[in-house]
Amino acid sequence: MKIPRRQLLHLAAAAALPVLTGGARAENYPTRPVRIVVPYPAGIAPDTVTRLVADQLSQKFGQQFVVDDRPGGASNIGTELVVRAAPDGYTLLCVTATNTINVSLYDNLSFDILRDIAPVSGLVQLPLALVINPSIPAKTLPEFIAYAKANPGQINYASVGSGATTNVAGELFKMMAGVNLVNVPYRGNYLPDLVGGQVQASFSPILQVVGFVRAGQLRALAVTGSAPAAALPGVPTAAQFVPGYEAYAWDAMGAPAHTPPDIIDTLNKAINEALNSPAIKAKFADLGAEAMIMSPVEFGTYMADEVKKWGKVVREANIKPE
Repeated sequence: MKIPRRQLLHLAAAAALPVLTGGARAENYPTRPVRIVVPYPAGIAPDTVTRLVADQLSQKFGQQFVVDDRPGGASNIGTELVVRAAPDGYTLLCVTATNTINVSLYDNLSFDILRDIAPVSGLVQLPLALVINPSIPAKTLPEFIAYAKANPGQINYASVGSGATTNVAGELFKMMAGVNLVNVPYRGNYLPDLVGGQVQASFSPILQVVGFVRAGQLRALAVTGSAPAAALPGVPTAAQFVPGYEAYAWDAMGAPAHTPPDIIDTLNKAINEALNSPAIKAKFADLGAEAMIMSPVEFGTYMADEVKKWGKVVREANIKPE
């Protein structure tokens, strides 16, 4: 049967419509405010970092990127909210290292972070600092390791909870340095007890402890990143004495699975541009942080590597959720 030319043109236009509409949607994105869910309370690093980047995105696109803090469930509540959201680019997630730890920590998660969240971009890596109370007679990391080996089980290190980055970083150090430290999980701020000597050590975000180090109330022995931190001049990396050791808290951006790739690409380019801005670089320096500039593919690979790395630590240290 011969199809009339007018009808043939109409069918061709209809077939092309989804492609054109999808392309237009990405080209004009965003046309309304975008919500970024941060699965933590306001005022801590993921919230602070996300707000810095959200301000830059709002200025670039002329639409508000609104931070929505949804704490609870060790980040699982906010994460599930985004997993269930429409994959249209208007609901995003501040992904953190905790998401990759939780894969092995919890047996009953209703989502899979690698399957259900599409990687968009990195934001920031926050190396930790191994700090001790000055009552411990160690001035260097090798001296601390020797002291810990001579006093097994006698040094307590504080963390913000079982399975937190401050915990798994300590457990990884124990495995690689061959020492026996005891984790003391806190629900609140452990720094008063650390300064007071009730606990002797911690693997803490640099921003939280740098003031105490400068005041001589805590002693910084090492940083956990791949390079020394400008905020702690003269403090070596842990890897200089424990080869291969590295641990970061980090924040990144994700979206619901099946978000259109062109929208993800638009967001990735805009976020990386923001991370390169002088304003963001200055703020990150104040936080003792490093910009994590990655493509979506690179961040997806990084996230998968973190799941594998921390899964091994969770299993070998037999870490259980509180």
